[in-house]
Amino acid sequence: MYLKKVDGPRQVMLPDGSILSRADLPPNQTRRWVASRKAIVVKAVIYALISEAEALERYALSEEEFQMWRRAVETYGEKALRVTSIQKYRQL
Repeated sequence: MYLKKVDGPRQVMLPDGSILSRADLPPNQTRRWVASRKAIVVKAVIYALISEAEALERYALSEEEFQMWRRAVETYGEKALRVTSIQKYRQL
């Protein structure tokens, strides 16, 4: 089995005991961002699986957009990333 050389860890353990790996990240070409995909990218950055700069480049995100996702997850949890819940959490 061949493992591609990558900078940083291949997987990290989350506080709940689950493991997040690079294979769990959404594809680079992702254009439809559902809450679960946003949450995975935010967790990957928070727990140092990938750097914020790598996430911004890999997914063509603006810094402002990513920071909004991160604040929502840190303040209210994954449920705040749902489009149908934006009105509840708009004061972010």
